[in-house]
Amino acid sequence: MKPRNRKTNIPSKKKKNQDHDDFFESAAKRRRKAALDEAIESDDSDEDAMNGGETENGEDENGEVEETADEKRVRVATEHIAKIRALAKKIEEEEEDEDDGEREDEREGKRDSLVAEILQRDQLEESGRVTRFLSKRVVDPIPEDGFRVLIKHRQPVTAVCLSEDDSRGFSASKDGSIMHWDVQTGQVEKYLWPTEDVLISHYAKAREKPSQKRSKHVLSLAVSSDGRYLASGGLDRHVHLWDVRSREHIQAFHGHRGPVSCLAFRQGTSQLFSGSFDRTIKLWNADDRTHLDNLFGHQSEILTIDCLRKERLLTAGRDRTMRLWKVPEESQLVYRAPAASLECSCFINDSEFLSGSDDGSLELWGIMRKKPSHIVKNAHPIAPSTNNQNIPVENGTKEVTQENVKGKNGLLTCSSAQSWVSSVAVCRGSDLAASGAASGTVRLWALEPESRGIHPLYNFPLDGFVNSLMFAKSGRFLLAGVGQEPRLGRWGRVRTARNGVAIHPIRLKEENKTA
Repeated sequence: MKPRNRKTNIPSKKKKNQDHDDFFESAAKRRRKAALDEAIESDDSDEDAMNGGETENGEDENGEVEETADEKRVRVATEHIAKIRALAKKIEEEEEDEDDGEREDEREGKRDSLVAEILQRDQLEESGRVTRFLSKRVVDPIPEDGFRVLIKHRQPVTAVCLSEDDSRGFSASKDGSIMHWDVQTGQVEKYLWPTEDVLISHYAKAREKPSQKRSKHVLSLAVSSDGRYLASGGLDRHVHLWDVRSREHIQAFHGHRGPVSCLAFRQGTSQLFSGSFDRTIKLWNADDRTHLDNLFGHQSEILTIDCLRKERLLTAGRDRTMRLWKVPEESQLVYRAPAASLECSCFINDSEFLSGSDDGSLELWGIMRKKPSHIVKNAHPIAPSTNNQNIPVENGTKEVTQENVKGKNGLLTCSSAQSWVSSVAVCRGSDLAASGAASGTVRLWALEPESRGIHPLYNFPLDGFVNSLMFAKSGRFLLAGVGQEPRLGRWGRVRTARNGVAIHPIRLKEENKTA
């Protein structure tokens, strides 16, 4: 006889304990399993709802095939070329009297050449290699034109930015609210801050004192060129990354030791640059969610940052310097303000810059000179609040000066901070610029080529501290982030101002593409 295998007859201790646990915990496990199955089913149904009833073949409920991203790009390009062909045909018809002797194939060849010329010119203008002369096309505003409050915030607006197609805008304020809105309709969607546990799971640094709440005060915003990412920075020393499509928080970059005061995406890429009060600049990759590099050089707080298509940065700080960073070469050029601290700066093109100072002056810089090539002193004289109409400066209208706005005792009725140039903006690839302060007006400027000068165009009345300015890519409108207080402090207050985002239309003459 074969000996009995005791293992087959005697139950193991592990199996016995498992049966014991199943006996006592079967009810709880069954409940958990049922809840888990229900959650999985609800997730599947939610995914189906988000896909709009889409099948595996990419068809929706009605059996129509959904358009892919590549197909959409082809469709948009085809529509754009069709518009250019229509424009070329219109130009050809205007010149038809001179070309009556041409054959049909010659006309088709000439039309195709004209289309290629227009497309090439548009591409060069978009990349900034050719300047669009918009300042000469700006016409006098009509009485109905003026700043109109598009989005309201409870506290002063600190940052405003636009999507690449000018259709969507983003704004943030001191109360921590981040809003996403449609430029045409003004329809608003709000970004919701996640809980502390979710922020930590997204790699945010835990607070030193758990009893204190995390600050949601936002100082800066930036949106990527492809419209996928929105970056925000503020007093909590983190750079927060948001998904624009779902409006959800996806990443928190830590590393700065001071408030994040400025942000900028490099055009056409996912590279993100952040500047801070800790005097450092950090480079991040939004796609990979990684930290790439650090830049050192400023001796005080960094206030503004700007970037175009090249790997070059323009920063301004409270050390009275503006710096041009060449990231691949790890080098920098230092430009020193002549008399006061720089409050803001931006690129005009790769070799020219515009800045504003806390003494009220506006400076135009060239890359080859360490000093401003042109300075406009007292660029924002304090205007009386009763001024409610546009002032065309070119027509010889007398400008409001500080001497006109004195009180009974001969002193200025407004704080000196109201004449600071707090924000500047340039319409991309053009000679049209704007500057803002708390003086009661936003000023429009014409920039001469090769940094030869700045000329005023119009004054647009607007009460409050203009903490941020943004041109539409087309130059058809100007956005202003306004507040009762300045962006980085509370050293001034304009009680008549309305916290929010204001929009002002800019009327342009039609351009002749063949000119």
